[in-house]
Amino acid sequence: MTNLSKFYQKTWMQRLQALMDQQLISVEQRQLLEKSATDPAVGDQQIENYLTHYGLPEGLAFHYLIDQRRYLVPMVTEEPSVIAASSHGAAIVEKSGGFYTKVTDHLLWGQIVFEQVANAEKLKSLLEQQQEKLLQIANQAHPSLQQRGGGARYLRVRILASDLVSLDLAIDTQQAMGANMVNSMLEAVADYLREQVSTPVLLSVLSNLADQALATAVCRIPVELLARPQITGQQVAQKMAAASRLAQLDPYRAATHNKGIMNGVDAVAIAMGNDWRAIESAAHAFAVKKGNYRGLSQWQLKSDESVLEGTLTLPLPVGFVGGSTKIVPLVQLNHHLTAIKSVGELEKVMVSVGLAQNLAALQALVSEGIQQGHMRLQLRATVLAAGAQPAEVATIVTKMQQLQRTDLATAQNLLAKEHEGEH
Repeated sequence: MTNLSKFYQKTWMQRLQALMDQQLISVEQRQLLEKSATDPAVGDQQIENYLTHYGLPEGLAFHYLIDQRRYLVPMVTEEPSVIAASSHGAAIVEKSGGFYTKVTDHLLWGQIVFEQVANAEKLKSLLEQQQEKLLQIANQAHPSLQQRGGGARYLRVRILASDLVSLDLAIDTQQAMGANMVNSMLEAVADYLREQVSTPVLLSVLSNLADQALATAVCRIPVELLARPQITGQQVAQKMAAASRLAQLDPYRAATHNKGIMNGVDAVAIAMGNDWRAIESAAHAFAVKKGNYRGLSQWQLKSDESVLEGTLTLPLPVGFVGGSTKIVPLVQLNHHLTAIKSVGELEKVMVSVGLAQNLAALQALVSEGIQQGHMRLQLRATVLAAGAQPAEVATIVTKMQQLQRTDLATAQNLLAKEHEGEH
């Protein structure tokens, strides 16, 4: 495949032609790539070997009342029921007075790890004694951050093993996610320390366990608002509290519990141009900080059992500026739709969405079951996959529900019969 050598040096059109020349794509497939490439110039700036834009649908979640302010929340996701569940959960909380949130300082950790350590305690003491100097070097590596009120705040030293020591810098990245600036500051400190200590540096890099950039959302719901057909609100609340306890005890349940939370958090992260993989990494690492993997949220009935209280705390290494936030026009539009003005406000919205998503999932799970709530939306996706036009979807979905069949083959058969009837 010589025509594919140095693919990254080719223009976008040359890349498509090279794939054609190697018979890796057809004319129709090239046309699809061209049609989906909404802005090749932007794509080339974002990734290497750009081909096209891979589209995901964006929608709006409603009913978010957070700290007595209302928000529209853009969400980007391919899963059919996420936005519907998000709005449903938020609507229940809205009737209960809304979410109340708090955020900590926006500090990220950076690590400089030493290997082949001869005397860990001695190295630890030496590094701690140089705290003021090391913070100064870090801040000199990125002076504009300090001018904006951020910068390196403090350090800690951890002995990981007899021969491994980690020097951790806590850095306030202000409105940015800050990975690049943290890494630059770490490298400056590591270069200085290479001259000061004989112990070799293994690596210096940002940690995604952002446990000093936390956001918490709380809601208190009168149990009658949780009622579902054939089950009282009191019963739903009791079962939700029991399901929450289960997620604290069983990692198998906790993994699914937390996935439901991240359905919403990730969808907002993508809409806001943030690194959802970093956020996922931080959340799941945070879930195991007590030694066992646990549910990130907790739901508890208050003493008189008339109110169900939900709490969610998440590490959120997110940014309001930098990265894709300035490159992708839709991110700016989504900032405008949500009317957020700072990284702290973005954190408040994201953690509230996570709690609303969890509320909707647990309510469905302990009442009619999770599948019934998903079914119609999932059926729509199945019918589209069978080849239906948008105008045909509702008819085929209704027939599948009547047959109590949800598979692709049934959708294809019903669609074929529908077309036969037209002729």
